[in-house]
Amino acid sequence: MRTVLKALVVLVVLALFAAYTGYRFWQVKLEAPIAVDEQIIYEVPQGAGFNRVIAELESRGILSDSWAFKLLARIEPQRVHSLKPGEYMLQPEMSGLDVLDKLNSGDVVTYKVTIPEGWSFKQMRAVLDDAEKLSHDTADMSDEDLMAELGYEDEHPEGRFFPDTYTYHKGVSDEQILSQSLRRMDRLLDDAWAKRDEGLPYETPYEALIMASLIEKETGAPQERREIAGVFVRRLERGMRLQTDPTVIYGMGDRYDGNITRADLRKKTPYNTYVIEGLPPTPIALPGKASLEAAMHPAEGETLYFVAKGDGTGTHHFSRTLREHNEAVRRYILKR
Repeated sequence: MRTVLKALVVLVVLALFAAYTGYRFWQVKLEAPIAVDEQIIYEVPQGAGFNRVIAELESRGILSDSWAFKLLARIEPQRVHSLKPGEYMLQPEMSGLDVLDKLNSGDVVTYKVTIPEGWSFKQMRAVLDDAEKLSHDTADMSDEDLMAELGYEDEHPEGRFFPDTYTYHKGVSDEQILSQSLRRMDRLLDDAWAKRDEGLPYETPYEALIMASLIEKETGAPQERREIAGVFVRRLERGMRLQTDPTVIYGMGDRYDGNITRADLRKKTPYNTYVIEGLPPTPIALPGKASLEAAMHPAEGETLYFVAKGDGTGTHHFSRTLREHNEAVRRYILKR
């Protein structure tokens, strides 16, 4: 009897040892580093099941011993049944288990597209058309059709979109970026309008948006925005033409080749503020938040003119009188 008991104990111990050894062997396979020397992107296809993903990872040499992961799927199904489609960044130091956790996380690779302040809507569309991994659903739409699609039928697109850096993942529609940009500009404009100074010569938020676009195009020096806004506001209040070159350029459209002639200054377009009274009919660029704020809070003062110094700083010389302005033009423009 004792011999039988001892034999049973030995068998149990051997069985437990074998089970433990098998468990550890399985764990080692799951925790082994993946076979990549540098970070790579792996995409979980839409609708792909666990077995398909594991087989593909093994066929690409990223994982080995797929049996270990298929066993895991039976023991811990919650870890393998929630793979989320998209692109994932895999790192060399990851284990197979780390990869599974990554593919379950939804932490997909993101991309960025930057729309600089002062760009035109045409430039914005061109950048979106070239953005990698973005779904170009609006590429064949006219500006009019696009605005209608976004719920702004019969509205001009210039200036209506907020320039910023937008993040997205593979497959996101360019329409989603445009919608996000449009609605963000709406929110910022409404907020700035609600906090504007009293007595400004704008009847609507849209007129303030037009002014912000002029400010955006006129200076590369952030500290000058409110000063330039003050000049424009005082000119409007006195019935003076704004006479700002960026409106001439915008009105020229594709004719602009980098130079403005005297004939261009005299040629009447809906935008040429050397010829038309008041503000142009639409914005001429995509203004940033600082230009919106400057349009709503122009600097007080007496200056009515400014001219670029041309010294590489993007700053201007501001003048109160036409005589002083003409002297500045001779100093900074004609001399140069």
